[in-house]
Amino acid sequence: MSRSPSFTVKTELSPKLNPESLQQWVVAFCIIRFDLEQGQLIEECYPPDCLTQDEELEIAFSSFPDSVSQHQNRSSIHDCIFFFRFRRRGDSQLANVSSSEISEVDKELSPKNMDIRNLRRSNTRNNNKASRYMYGYVFNRQRHDERLKRGGEQKSVVILSLSPYSSVFKPLLQIMGPLYFDIGRKALEHIAAYVSMWPAPVPGQLMELPIGNAMLKVSLPPAHSLPLKSGMFFEESVSFMAPLLPNNQSVPQGLFHDSDIFGTFRGLLLQLWVLWELLLIGEPILIIAPTPPQCCEAVASLVSLVAPLLYSVDFRPYFTIHDPVFAHLNSLQEGDIFPPMVLGVTNLFFLKALRNIPHIVSVGSPSTNSNQPNLAARSSSGKISVRSQAFGLQQLSLKQFSPSNLLSAVKLRRDGPLCLMTEHKEAIWSTYAATTKPDTSILNRLIDAGMSPRVEESMSLVNNEILRRHFLELTTNFLAPFGPYFRSKTPSEGSSPFVDPPPLSPFNADEFLASLSARGPGKFLSKRMKSNWMDLYRRFLKGSNFMPWFQRRRAVAEQEQHKLWRQARMKTDIQQFISKMSELEIVDSFNAIERHLLEELQIYAMPVHLHSCQMQSSQLQHSGRASADSASSCQKLKGDLRTVFSVLPKDMQQLLLFNPQRAALLQGSSELTKLPGRPLVQVGVVSSTSPR
Repeated sequence: MSRSPSFTVKTELSPKLNPESLQQWVVAFCIIRFDLEQGQLIEECYPPDCLTQDEELEIAFSSFPDSVSQHQNRSSIHDCIFFFRFRRRGDSQLANVSSSEISEVDKELSPKNMDIRNLRRSNTRNNNKASRYMYGYVFNRQRHDERLKRGGEQKSVVILSLSPYSSVFKPLLQIMGPLYFDIGRKALEHIAAYVSMWPAPVPGQLMELPIGNAMLKVSLPPAHSLPLKSGMFFEESVSFMAPLLPNNQSVPQGLFHDSDIFGTFRGLLLQLWVLWELLLIGEPILIIAPTPPQCCEAVASLVSLVAPLLYSVDFRPYFTIHDPVFAHLNSLQEGDIFPPMVLGVTNLFFLKALRNIPHIVSVGSPSTNSNQPNLAARSSSGKISVRSQAFGLQQLSLKQFSPSNLLSAVKLRRDGPLCLMTEHKEAIWSTYAATTKPDTSILNRLIDAGMSPRVEESMSLVNNEILRRHFLELTTNFLAPFGPYFRSKTPSEGSSPFVDPPPLSPFNADEFLASLSARGPGKFLSKRMKSNWMDLYRRFLKGSNFMPWFQRRRAVAEQEQHKLWRQARMKTDIQQFISKMSELEIVDSFNAIERHLLEELQIYAMPVHLHSCQMQSSQLQHSGRASADSASSCQKLKGDLRTVFSVLPKDMQQLLLFNPQRAALLQGSSELTKLPGRPLVQVGVVSSTSPR
């Protein structure tokens, strides 16, 4: 089987492995073999000893298709690519968290905890807590040979990462998988070495990643769709945070921006608006498909529908009965509330085991070619082509929406999801009454695929762009009423920028709903929603997605406001304010300037502190820029502090100088000042002259 693109390994030219750089992208590369006697076994793990025993067990069980989902394929060699996601169990503190706690880091950045002195440290302190989930990207090969016991063997090449970078790892697997089956373990070492030479991930950006003589051109998901974690400063998440109404269509706005929505849900296009609402309000959904690639693509496509919303519900692209969570889900009794999760499965046993799940979606087709990865073609974004001929629809036409098809849908709903036990069909089972109406103008814009697979592939890309853009508009317009709560305020003319900025507008759910009901949903949504549109907002406020998204947006707004006020302080002539102040106001200004100066000194000390945390090169560059900026800010604030000090009464000056730290700030002493929780900072290096 050929690799795409053509890839050769020249040992003498292969780079040396940089373990720290490798961790920016990959936790480990694994080779897993299905042994007839012992089951799934990890043959290789590179680098070694980087996984816990529990993690190894879960990875091994998740890296093979269910035998039932593959019974239709009897070709001599069959390859497929899929991915899974599981909760890490290496830290005992992570074992007992609920599925709605994915955004605990965001909670620490909530408005109540918005202390600028802690923002820069929050990420380093919470690296392990933020990386609650690990992703496994699998290249599975099944080789059928009647001479072997049980008629064949299978093996999986797995890339493990803490990041949902499917646009990177799927095309990488197209190279690495076949290469491993050609040259063995050396493939892991060479690929790991090349990956360790990549630059650090930049969320929301197009990156060129060399791999041997090939080049992966991939777009990474934006920072606002990712939990804050190692490698991402809070300021970086602010700078890459998508606006409430994104205006750049070429920039990814959420996770899995390259997923094939059209190809996956081609037989259920009218139901996309129902599914969008279910995802928005955080409802549990079971996705069932004949093969792992199909169920993975379905879950990824659904998650991408709600961009640019931070999707905080636990989702599992490929879920098996061996996952520790299954025991809990299987134990739920009649009437128990199913936790918010999106599960992609291929084993029909889940239809009986998870009877409490309220929404079931069946997608895909048991066609022999439906899960075969296209190893010969890949777009410039690194996207894997997914053909949709498996859905048995050669053309997209209004015939799909004919009365006969509607009658068939009614029959399917009456029979229930257990009818899939006898024959796989595309359908959705849910009692949820949607508020949003299907947009027929969008459906009419979708292009007929025709008979040619090549034309079908290109048309699928166009149709995906149409659908993705529509749901992006739908989501951003739905979120638009929350905009006033994220509005940063600048110092008014004539007011002092040294005082604390006013808090953002307080949020009260009842007041928000009353105000929204009075003014309406806006022109865009009013055309697309029924009269009960307020119910959708009520459900959204109670769901698992609202609070993490709202807190992240508030944190960004607070940080932006802090920057605006900081810039105003740098431009302000303190002399003009002093002449208009009372003595009490002058004292208050002195205290405020001193507080801001100490904060800047902490930031100035950050590079020294973070060097001990084994910072990556991109982080060091970021800290270097922040340090230089803080140095100039320190100089300005120190001059302002001395100016205000000089107009205070003599007795008050003497009283203030009793504090050694304050005396060092005012007198330009070369002594080292000890800031709480920080290394010693030399405060006397700043010039005593007032800035211009």
